[in-house]
Amino acid sequence: MNSDHPSRLNIYIIMGCSSCGSGSGGTPSGCGDKGNCSTGGCNKRNTYDWISVMDIHDPTEFKVVEVSFKKGARKDFFHNDSYTHAETGDEVMVETDGGMDCGLITLSGELVRAQMKKKKVKLERVTLKIIRKANHRDKEKLQEARSLEKPTLVRARVIARTLGLDMKIGDIEYQADKRKATFYYTAEGRVDFRELVRSYAKEFKVKVEMRQIGARQESARIGGIGSCGRELCCSTWLSDFQSVNTAAARYQNIAINQTKLSGQCGRLKCCLNYELDTYMDALKHFPKGVDYVKTKKGKAALIKTDIFKGLMFYAYLGEKTRGPIVALDKERVKEIQKMNKEGELPDELVDRIAQMAIEMAQEKEIEYEDVTGEIELPELQKKRRNNKKKKPSNRSGNKPKGQQPKGQQPKGQQNGSQKPKGEGASDNKPNQGGNKKRKPNPRNNNNKPKQNTEGKPEAPNAGNKQNAEGKPANKRRPNKRRNNNKKPNSGPKPNEGGEKKSDV
Repeated sequence: MNSDHPSRLNIYIIMGCSSCGSGSGGTPSGCGDKGNCSTGGCNKRNTYDWISVMDIHDPTEFKVVEVSFKKGARKDFFHNDSYTHAETGDEVMVETDGGMDCGLITLSGELVRAQMKKKKVKLERVTLKIIRKANHRDKEKLQEARSLEKPTLVRARVIARTLGLDMKIGDIEYQADKRKATFYYTAEGRVDFRELVRSYAKEFKVKVEMRQIGARQESARIGGIGSCGRELCCSTWLSDFQSVNTAAARYQNIAINQTKLSGQCGRLKCCLNYELDTYMDALKHFPKGVDYVKTKKGKAALIKTDIFKGLMFYAYLGEKTRGPIVALDKERVKEIQKMNKEGELPDELVDRIAQMAIEMAQEKEIEYEDVTGEIELPELQKKRRNNKKKKPSNRSGNKPKGQQPKGQQPKGQQNGSQKPKGEGASDNKPNQGGNKKRKPNPRNNNNKPKQNTEGKPEAPNAGNKQNAEGKPANKRRPNKRRNNNKKPNSGPKPNEGGEKKSDV
């Protein structure tokens, strides 16, 4: 975009959304849409003057232009004389009934003729004209007037409530010269606001004009976000409002929920009419008067209709409950309707023969390919797989002595007649039932012969002796450090002769 064009520089001053903020030299840093913001944040009800962008000279140019006020909230047509040199995108000062106002030219040339034809505005009704281009001081006055609108709106609502009038002040628009203010309000019926106008003129010291608008026009002026997440259609591109009723929702199989069907204005959403014509065209191919059909199994009722898939859902009516829902093609419903008119009853809702023929036609033979020998695993993967199956072995390679599987006891302890094969424990201390068995340490040197108190080595079978009670000693080798430090909790202590002490 060429930012050096003199007729384009003034556009960037009114850009309000954050994505279109002015950069260096007045060039917009955002969308750069020449004042016609695609998101509607900079202007409302935007129009794109594509003829003026092409820079085509028209010797028979149409001398009427469209001017937008308050960022598209209001638009009007004015005569544009040649001495003004005003083009699309320029801010101009225009004539009004009671002074001057500042606006933005949005359309010019032949597009204005088409716009006037659409809005049914005759050329004879256009009497006001453009005075000149707006200068810096005019724009400052316009900003001062816009800053007065919000506090005036709050005060105006308080005065209307004080007078007890059944009305709502929706918006206020000041002229650029601050001589006149237009109050837009909504009301259910006629309101006598003569006393209200006197109060406003006395309070705000301006000429007051009261203009009644509908709820949809109020939403269009204020703007907002709809339930779809987008800006309201009426505040961005929708210029004419058509009547909407609940029949549009019924034709589209939408549940009649007043909360979901209502828009920001409290009326039915305008978008209910957008796809209504498509639904009406599709419904022409569906049979009529088929709310109930008869078969040999009984009477079936229409539950719902899928318009775009061409399906109608029926269910058999029982005495207390209804049967399962069956989806029928609209052509099948036409056949059943024709049979019922002729006095015939089909066996079922679904034509089993036709359905089986369709299923057989849709079946495809599944072919298999022999891939034997084509896919082989690498040798490395086979070795790794075999290694995983091997069980871990002991470091020494030998099973430690005295270790028994869990849940098994030595033969000597089971029968009580055979002696354990392991090297015996000490004769002086009996086996404690509360002590936990410890696994033998394979690092211990078991081949080293044990020495007695006299310094002589013990015999290999010294551990097979029995204690004083006649029971075989513990098989495992006791830990001397642990037995010396830990005293037994309970049980009698044997004396040197192996006999128990008795209390007298």
